[in-house]
Amino acid sequence: MSPFLRSVTVLLCAVLLLPEAAQALWPQPRNLQTGSSPLRLSPSFTINVAVPNAPKDLLAAADRTHALISSDKLGRLVVGRGADDLPAVRRAKALSGLTLRLGSTAGAPRPIAKEATLPLGSRVEGYSLVVPADGSVAVLSANSTLGLFRGLTTFAQLWYTANGTVYTLSAPMAIQDSPAYPYRGFLLDTARNYFPVSDIKRTLDALSWVHINTFHWHIVDSQSFPLVVPGFTNISQKGAYSASAVYTPGDVASIVSYAGARGVDVLVEIDTPGHTSAISKAHPEHIACAEATPWATYANEPPAGQLRLASPATVNFTVGLLSAVAKLFPSTLFSTGGDEINARCYQDDAQTQKELGGKTVAQALDTFTQATHGALKKLGKTPVVWEEMVLNFNLTLSNDTIAMVWISSADAAAVAAKGFRFIHAASNSFYLDCGAGGWVGNFPGGNSWCEPFKTWQNAYTFDPLANLTAAQAPLVLGGQQLLWTEQSGPENLDSIVWPRAAASAEVFWSGPGGNVSAALPRLHELGYRFRKRGVRTIALQPEWCALRPFACDLTA
Repeated sequence: MSPFLRSVTVLLCAVLLLPEAAQALWPQPRNLQTGSSPLRLSPSFTINVAVPNAPKDLLAAADRTHALISSDKLGRLVVGRGADDLPAVRRAKALSGLTLRLGSTAGAPRPIAKEATLPLGSRVEGYSLVVPADGSVAVLSANSTLGLFRGLTTFAQLWYTANGTVYTLSAPMAIQDSPAYPYRGFLLDTARNYFPVSDIKRTLDALSWVHINTFHWHIVDSQSFPLVVPGFTNISQKGAYSASAVYTPGDVASIVSYAGARGVDVLVEIDTPGHTSAISKAHPEHIACAEATPWATYANEPPAGQLRLASPATVNFTVGLLSAVAKLFPSTLFSTGGDEINARCYQDDAQTQKELGGKTVAQALDTFTQATHGALKKLGKTPVVWEEMVLNFNLTLSNDTIAMVWISSADAAAVAAKGFRFIHAASNSFYLDCGAGGWVGNFPGGNSWCEPFKTWQNAYTFDPLANLTAAQAPLVLGGQQLLWTEQSGPENLDSIVWPRAAASAEVFWSGPGGNVSAALPRLHELGYRFRKRGVRTIALQPEWCALRPFACDLTA
């Protein structure tokens, strides 16, 4: 069987009226065995980190897991919310503890945050979990602290609460788990609308609970530049929405630290040369067609403005800016964007035409990109770009450049044909903002460009290897869902993202090919558990349906 396809073994519960708790795990472990015995959690349950010189973030993760198990208080999603389970649960054995062990091949333990920012392909996220039915201690083993963390998030999903008793109905359990793909991400745009640090941290918690390992931070754009960059602070001073709608270096450090402790790498994006109008407020000399009108002639959305890519001064400015930003983020990945470059903007900009000096825009873009990427590579960064940089221009990109396929999933084959590794971020499957109608003014009949609304089923049925050859399959690093925020803010962040973004988390952890009908009860439970943890997920169906698995299927 292909290593990208899930291999899930489930021992069916003998007592059909007590569906297995383990079935509710999200993402579904790739190898899972469950029994049919109830098991209580002892009131004195402890998590023992049997790791010499355990890093502080691993100890903190164990404490958070213990706290979540106590505070979730999630009733099983059945009629009666688990009240009928109590007679069997009261007679069950009690689990006294969970022991964490690091494999002998792991070497000296590194912090989770350090493991989370290793280069793609070298992160070790696998784990094994054994939960006996006889009350003896459960054991979580891994060859990295990051793997132990992934196992802790799985362990925390095993439990229900009824009348104050924490329990499962599926002991014994044995899990062997590891990701199908190394990259599982989520993009948040904080430039169209600003999101406070607290919202970002809550989102990072949620990402970690479903094994998403990358927060793709589209932090600036044409509308605003909220990032305070050392040496370039005038850009945010003049380009942010307000003095309070900024991310200081201290904010960035706090977010990066918070993410790392939860196994999440922070991939920052500074989109260039397009989507840079906000820079014109501080440096008009570097921006062509700044806020030019009609905006639709010069940009995909207002305000227009692009870096003067043919200007040596602008190239040097951009190299300095990106280098300063790169030093704020420990990730080995750095996105320079490169999407939606508008030719008319440069055509109508007299300074750019003069500085081209007979070169084409594509040739100037190649020089610009070699300079910016060269500077980033000297800082140990691997460049990430949007697909146009691979497909639309004859650029000299290093072989390790990673492309984000966003316009259509059909473009993945063309990127693969050029030999580049890539990440699925297709608008036709993974854009969370689609389907809300048009947002531009004076356009009452308008729809969003990527209609219709992208359901969780759409993402869940995505095939990462569609139209690729077997030889091209290793070029797929994974995928992500994305929230562009023209019509989103802190007010609807949770509901527009969750639980839909969990769909791609399972596709790229467990592998594609999951059954939508079988997945729905698990996704219901994930949403209910998230709400217990303070993430305000949207309902997928009426609660009547959530409490009666499969009763609301079209064919029921």
